[in-house]
Amino acid sequence: MQNSEEIWRLVDDRKDAFIALSDRVWEMPELAYAEFRSCAEHKKELEAHGFRLTENVAGIPTALMGEAGEDGPVIAILGEYDALPGLSQAAGVAERRPLPGDGAGHGCGHNLLGAGAMLAATAVKDWLEKNGIKGRVRYYGCPAEEGGAAKAFMVRDGAFKDVDIAISWHPAPFAAVNEPKSLANTRIDFSFTGRSSHAAAAPHLGRSALDAVELMNVGVNYMREHMPSEARIHYAYLDAGGIAPNVVQGTAKVRYLIRASDLPMLGGLVERVRKIADGAALMTETSVSTQVVSAVSNLLGNTPLERAMQNNIERLGPPPFDDEDRALAAEFQKTLSEEDIASAFRRMGVPVRRGVPLADEVIPLEAKGAAMVGSTDVGDVSWVVPTVQARGATYAIGTPGHSWQLTAQGQSPLAHKGMVHVAKIMAGVAVDALQNPALIEQAKADLKARTDATPYVCPLPDDLSPPIKMASV
Repeated sequence: MQNSEEIWRLVDDRKDAFIALSDRVWEMPELAYAEFRSCAEHKKELEAHGFRLTENVAGIPTALMGEAGEDGPVIAILGEYDALPGLSQAAGVAERRPLPGDGAGHGCGHNLLGAGAMLAATAVKDWLEKNGIKGRVRYYGCPAEEGGAAKAFMVRDGAFKDVDIAISWHPAPFAAVNEPKSLANTRIDFSFTGRSSHAAAAPHLGRSALDAVELMNVGVNYMREHMPSEARIHYAYLDAGGIAPNVVQGTAKVRYLIRASDLPMLGGLVERVRKIADGAALMTETSVSTQVVSAVSNLLGNTPLERAMQNNIERLGPPPFDDEDRALAAEFQKTLSEEDIASAFRRMGVPVRRGVPLADEVIPLEAKGAAMVGSTDVGDVSWVVPTVQARGATYAIGTPGHSWQLTAQGQSPLAHKGMVHVAKIMAGVAVDALQNPALIEQAKADLKARTDATPYVCPLPDDLSPPIKMASV
């Protein structure tokens, strides 16, 4: 208990710098693999707090790592800072009000995620120094979680090979241990090539690549009835072949996002989708080529670390929200439906409570909510390092993920309080592991038991490189 209170004080003593960091990153939303300014802000903060820096992790210019301490166990704390397109929004405004600019916004709270993770790592660094304890803490600044699979590339490159445990978190409406469920996925571009022609004068000479894409989509739609219920398939047109209806489209491209509960199921679904694409090409006398864009594994849980994290949450209690925080959250709830709000409770496996705008309880570890049908590249880390994640209560209950409402709350006092609260939880788990080698050994044994029968195989093709973007001048 004494150690918990000490690490919590260290977090509180350092929180102002990281609240400011989260706000700066919120103000410069950048998309996957282009987070150059955000990465620079994280680098600046790591240098200011005395971390040893490693840049260009896995050859990715916007990935970095800061390390502190000597010898002993290696504790990784993972942060992110990428934004999403189309979710620009004025801060604190409970109505749709996009900001001028390119339209990007932190609609998943990654400005908070990175800053909160670094706050925890900095407190652990100072705790190690103060107490003369052997051990190392690392902050990993990870780009491109939103569809870019950067951590999968980092795992493949060996960036976590000497890490003993990994800790992370994600913004959420409740304070809880994150239930370790997610879907493995891959993104594949299908490019069809046909033959252009005059659509009126010589339609018989054309072979439409757009027809091929549409036939592929029809085929996949029929496939949906005959695949596991937890699987998901989505698509988006990248190139519809042009804007002239009187030209037979000679090229067209569609991106498919295929999700499944584990990698073997994913592999089977991918093969079926590929066969449908081949069939569409055959029917239209076009050709098709494919390019994998990214891929991530499903999450693996770790029972010893989850219990340690739950213990920290219960000792700390819920976030210290006040009446002003609750009033702001209530304004955002007015923009939501009753089903939005009720679903948030059901997803956590707890009874629905009306008139509760912000988290005021600790979710029990045994609570089991609706299955997670999203994906995260933390999954790949969890296959090679014992990994645990927290949910940090940083927005109004019912706020949808990837929404303008979430962006709008990203600089609010309630978001800052939730971020500091979850930083204390993560730092507490790290201190527990550093002081109790048995916890690390138990966590490693748990991971070994989960992977003995199905060892990790990176879902990325060996020849696939991260789609790195150059900084704009």
